[in-house]
This record gives sequence, C-alpha cells and structure tokens, in this order.
Amino acid sequence: MGKYFGTDGIRGTYGDPLINPDFAYRFGAAAAAHLKQKLPGSKLRAVIGRDTRQSGTQLAEAIIRGLNSKGVHVLDIGIAPTPAVARILLENEADIGVAVTASHNPAADNGYKIFDIRGCKLSDEEEHVIEDLIDSEAVPLGELPVLQKDTSDGASPYIDTMVSLLDPDCLSGWKIVLDLANGATARTSPEIFRRWGAEVITMGDQPDGLNINSGVGSEHSGPLGEAVLAQGARLGIAHDGDGDRIVVCDENGIVVEGDVLLGLFALHALKTETLLNKTLVATIQSNLGLDHAVKAAGGRVLRSNVGDRNVAQLMRSEGSNIGGESSGHIIFSNHATTGDGLLAAAKLIELMLYSVKPLSKLCEQVPLFPQKTANLKVAKKLPIESLPTLSQAIQEANNSFGEEGRVLVRYSGTEPKLRMLAEGRDLVGVNKVIKGLISAANSDLDVIQD
Repeated sequence: MGKYFGTDGIRGTYGDPLINPDFAYRFGAAAAAHLKQKLPGSKLRAVIGRDTRQSGTQLAEAIIRGLNSKGVHVLDIGIAPTPAVARILLENEADIGVAVTASHNPAADNGYKIFDIRGCKLSDEEEHVIEDLIDSEAVPLGELPVLQKDTSDGASPYIDTMVSLLDPDCLSGWKIVLDLANGATARTSPEIFRRWGAEVITMGDQPDGLNINSGVGSEHSGPLGEAVLAQGARLGIAHDGDGDRIVVCDENGIVVEGDVLLGLFALHALKTETLLNKTLVATIQSNLGLDHAVKAAGGRVLRSNVGDRNVAQLMRSEGSNIGGESSGHIIFSNHATTGDGLLAAAKLIELMLYSVKPLSKLCEQVPLFPQKTANLKVAKKLPIESLPTLSQAIQEANNSFGEEGRVLVRYSGTEPKLRMLAEGRDLVGVNKVIKGLISAANSDLDVIQD
C-alpha cells in the first residue's frame, strides 16, 4: 500500500482528492515522466481504455492530456475490458497502458490501473516512484493542453483473439447465462459465446453510465443463480465492471467458490501435464482445502499476498502458468499477463468439454475446509506482533491445528478493520479458534462497536 496506490491501482469516489480530472492529469504526467526516466530518448506510446462509468470519459481525457504533456503518443481504445488494454498494449508494442475503472465498485467510484511495457501491473517500487512524481506535477494554469490521441475500437480485436481459444460452435446445445455487470464486457462476452455456438441469456447488458455493478455482476450473484435455474442453463457466468474477474454458477444455480475453480484448473492441468513446475499460485486468503487437493494430485500451492499483481509476480518468479485469487481474478500466463474473466470462462469450458461432466460433479474434486471469519473495526492499527494476547492466541491456534488448519490475522488495506480467519477440518475447532481470536483482539485493541 502506498500513498495513492492500493492493492490494485488507485481507486475512490469520483470528485474526491484522487479521482478527479486535475489529479488524473497529474497521474498521466507522472506516468509519462517515469517512462522518460526508464526509456530516455525513446518515442513513447501509451494505450488507454475504460469501463462504462459516466466519469470515465473525463478522467481518461485528463490522463491523456497528462501523457501528452511529456510527449507520449496515446491510443484510446474506448470502452473495453481491462485485460484488453494489456493485450492491445502488447500487440501495439506500446510502453504503458492505463485502464480507467473501479472494477467491482459502485458507479460513483472510479480509478486507474496501470500496466508496464510487458503488460504487467507495476511493482511496489515503481508505484512509489510514480507517487513521488505525482506530487511534483502541477496542473497548468488556465486550460489543459489540447488533447492529442488516436482512437481505435479495442473490443473488436479482443473479441477476435478470444474467439480463437475454442473451436467454432463447440458450445452448440449449451445454454449459458451471462451477467455483464452493465460494464465493459456488455458487448464482448455475449458475442464471443454466441460465436462459440451457445444459446446466450444476458443480464446486466444495458450500461448507461450510472448502473455498472448495480445489483448485477460478480458482487451480486443471487440473480445469476436464479436465472440459471429458471432457464435450465448449463452454466452461469458473471463478470465485474471491467471484466478481469469471474464468478460462476453451476447447473443447479449454486455459486462455485473461487478456490474450487482454482483447484479445478490446477487438477486439470496436472492431469494433462500442462501445469508448469506443478505449481499453482494462490493468495494467503485461499482455503487450505485447495492445498490438500492439489498436493494429493501431485502438485503444490504457493501463496502470495492479496492482489492479482502479487499473484502474477510470484507466478513469474516460480515459473508457474496458473494462479489467482479466490475473488475470481485468475491468470493463465500462457495466454495473458493479467486476470481475465472471459479467458477463465474459456478455460473452464475447455475443462468441462474434456471431462464431459456437469460442473457440480467436477466441483466435488476440491472439498474446502470449514472456515470462519470475523472483522473488527479498530481505532488504531497497532502492529499485530506488538499485541501480546492476540499473538499468543494466534500461536496457540496454529499449534492446535498443525497442518490440518490455519489462522490468518491481518489489517484491511482500505478500512480501519482487523480481519481474522480460521479454517480446519473440524468446524467445532474452527468456531472455538475464531471466538478465541475475537476475545484476544478485544483485549489488546480499542475495538469500535458498529
């Protein structure tokens, strides 16, 4: 976490100190200044895209003007999924990419995600450099510089590339419900699935700038499950607002846990000998049952900190080609540099076609451990290691679980909250541990009662 950057770019409510045209201009100018430091003397190029939020056009134009101020040539691909920005950056051999989006957040929010020359999200070190450069940039007095950009339809090349992942009409006879969150995938995913031969029922496919993620999308999976049952569909798929996540419902309308999806991908890749280094990368949030299922099949799970860029970095360092978060950010590095909900859907369908089994049956391969969580609002985020009662409770819980369970205690990166998790094979033991952690935290911290 930096001064401006969170776990996935810069994000907030439109009109606040970070999400407004003036800051967006400074952000663009700072990103351009960073590029000039890294690539002195080069002719610099950027790709920018956005989701369907009403504020996106104004913010994107301000960023472009900031990039222009340092001589960066910009290709504006308009409304397109965030993974399309990274993909088109690589195809055009650009130096930087920016997606203007707040992902699964409400329509009133917006933000900026940034990709480097490799189509990867920036390291902490590079984000800190850009933060310092933002502070040194000033908005010009009077009018901003004249907007200079080329424009291109970013959705069409993305559609063509993704369609090629599966055979034409391979989904003939399949009925699939797609929830597009009134976001950036409203055009792309339905067309792709129809070209694969599926009968597609859509919801959340009428973006108006104000309804992105409003009661639909990855954060609101209830209606998706209901639609799957009502339509007798084989599968339900929901995206978030910018299309880099996936949530899935099986044929019974039951939401599939993200860790189960990760496990299915890993098990299939182990069976087909396509999981590099037999390693799946997950995060510290993922269920321990995932580790046990993958280990039983001859593989291993490595864990990164929360955030898909942290997953991607660990994948690169360990030579793994599949990784992700339980929230639905899933990366297949043989095909993409970042999470892509549509790519994950294609890989799931590939797996289902290979196995010729319904998704509910496949999910039985990855039994998850019982898990309990608790969140406590605190007056001050004191270092956990400095809290004697809580530290002792954590140690005792880990000792009692051994390899059959775990606890995770950390502060939220965006809220004044202590997050606690306990999981193990025995639900009674899990409940006992989480109660002990709550009691210990209340002893050591000034907990604010909601």
